[in-house]
Amino acid sequence: MALTQVQGGMILASGQSIPKAALPTGSVLQVVSASTSTQVTSSSSTFVDTGLSVSITPTSSSSKILVLVSQNGLSKSNGNVDNCLDLRLLRGATNLLSPNLAGAMSQTNGLNTLNVTAASISYLDSPATTSSTTYKTQFCSRNGAASVSVQFSDASTSTITLMEIAA
Repeated sequence: MALTQVQGGMILASGQSIPKAALPTGSVLQVVSASTSTQVTSSSSTFVDTGLSVSITPTSSSSKILVLVSQNGLSKSNGNVDNCLDLRLLRGATNLLSPNLAGAMSQTNGLNTLNVTAASISYLDSPATTSSTTYKTQFCSRNGAASVSVQFSDASTSTITLMEIAA
């Protein structure tokens, strides 16, 4: 029988595991992820779903959730120079983060379409629950003066990864 020594001097036989409650602070307890490559377009200043969404059920109400997003294929059509694509990260209906993409998405060079490869988001959340919790991204046309898209081309796949971290 193979034996393995782990942190704290515990010895485990092959096939045994450490209970999640016994893992030290900072340990990754679970990882879930999702992706989408479906293009979504809007000309509205009202936020709409990007199609990127994933749920996690934390094992402890004291756990932290590390959210990693790569929102790809951002695009803005010709329109108001001050208009841009706004993006936000939500937990349920709660807005957690709204990165400012105005500098990257403002059109000042007269192009018909302005494409930005990706926007990355990382956020450490404390949901304080053991219920299933959904994280997603939404976007809109800031002033409703241009058509904006996510997953703009066939090669644009957006991803979201959640990691439950022991606290």
